[in-house]
Amino acid sequence: MVSLIELDVNSDDSIVAAVKKIESDYGVIDVLINNAGICPNYEFGKPGLRDQLRRTFETNVFGAMVLSEAVAPLLERSNNPQIVNISSGLGSIGGRSVSESPYYPVTFDPYRMSKSALNMMTQCQNYNLKRFGVKCWAFCPGYVVTNLTGEEDRQNRINNGALRPEVSAKGIKEVIEGTRVEEPTKFLTVQDLGGGWPW
Repeated sequence: MVSLIELDVNSDDSIVAAVKKIESDYGVIDVLINNAGICPNYEFGKPGLRDQLRRTFETNVFGAMVLSEAVAPLLERSNNPQIVNISSGLGSIGGRSVSESPYYPVTFDPYRMSKSALNMMTQCQNYNLKRFGVKCWAFCPGYVVTNLTGEEDRQNRINNGALRPEVSAKGIKEVIEGTRVEEPTKFLTVQDLGGGWPW
């Protein structure tokens, strides 16, 4: 059975309403996947940087943090509670620091910074929620065919060998089901990409 609930991670009212609906209908959450994200075009030195940073962090970090805290009481009722934060290899400080990294020359600085912050948020969640048995994961789905960088970029992604969404979904499923025996202290990715990123 699939149940759809409208949710805007940038709206506290929307988050509260969604959590109330889930609690009323189900009373528990087993897994939260924080997948909402934006990646606005960024050009070094162009005007509008402050607005880009605010919008990017609002969705990619603040929304995920506020939603996670709002659903924490429902996660605590689960026998195997988990949070999967959809990150990116672009958020790897190690990957940004080494010129041999495939993502080294990629720009999108506000996006990269937000995903680094999301990674730290994941480790903070692991610390804060450990006493309730909640495991929290930072997971990079890889370079995927999506409209994250605009619908017009979808064909470009296909042409450049981007992964099909179902490949990434399979990787997330493996983490949730425990078929990948790895600790939440690792920055995971789909196994097709080697299994993990340096923080």
